[in-house]
Amino acid sequence: MNSVIFSTSARLLCWAMLAISLAILWRGHNQPGGGFVGGLVAAMAIGVVALSNGVAHARRLLRVHPVALAGFGVACAVISGMAGIAAGDGFLTHQWLIFDNGFKLGTTLLFDIGVYCAVMGGMLCLVFRLYETSEEAA
Repeated sequence: MNSVIFSTSARLLCWAMLAISLAILWRGHNQPGGGFVGGLVAAMAIGVVALSNGVAHARRLLRVHPVALAGFGVACAVISGMAGIAAGDGFLTHQWLIFDNGFKLGTTLLFDIGVYCAVMGGMLCLVFRLYETSEEAA
């Protein structure tokens, strides 16, 4: 598209959607939400930029290939599962580190980050391919 208004608003909307997706990711290990929903919102944020400015611009904004992002996400999820085995529990039994001030940090966050990256990478592969196909047809 060649609309200056859409292009400008898409860039602003992208950063707002990415911030919201990170908030959804962060609250997900204690409340509904998490990596899957956050990854979908993040992918659509980049997708809006791809729609307004083209796939090449969105790929430059992303800076990493979507397949690599998905692979990193799967690796994070597997590593978070291995922490349970290392602690003598079963695979994907999450472990928690509780600090003196009550702050909890667990492998659930690493798992959610993995799901976030895997979903974002997978969806962006799909979105970029669909947009590239429609650009070729035009």
